[in-house]
Amino acid sequence: MNSRTTPFDDLDRKIVTALMTNARTSFAEIGAEIGLSSTAVKRRVDRLRETGVITGFTATVRPAALGWRTEAYVEVYCEGAAPPRRLAEVVRGYPEIRAAMTVTGSADALLHVRARDVEHFEEVLERIRAEPFIRKTISVMVLSHLIPDSAEAGAGLLAHEGAADLR
Repeated sequence: MNSRTTPFDDLDRKIVTALMTNARTSFAEIGAEIGLSSTAVKRRVDRLRETGVITGFTATVRPAALGWRTEAYVEVYCEGAAPPRRLAEVVRGYPEIRAAMTVTGSADALLHVRARDVEHFEEVLERIRAEPFIRKTISVMVLSHLIPDSAEAGAGLLAHEGAADLR
């Protein structure tokens, strides 16, 4: 999976942009936009997958439709030096944690949490705090999304007029 041995050109960028905008776009539609046959687009997508440029395809679902109406970010502070591997093991056990990352600054990690309601969020937070190496947490509740069509808001990348010009 070495991207240096495989060229990544402007046509690849256009294909990736089209798939990021709508992963269900057919190879024929992408090809018509960028001037390639559907077979050529498929070969490029296969190569982009093999080299690890494209890591997968997914559906983006509005969280409220699944009953996840409460959202928060939680800073996690650990006792001593908790290795990222250990943090990763813990957060995988929580379906409510939608993203987790180690960060710079005073916190050791940042968690993106979705819950049914405030009571459910509080229960998740208490379970996180019960982990033996967690010293403290600081939570910030999301009130609204200023960019409602962002992936973080639970929306797909919308193709605004002119925003996804593939030519």
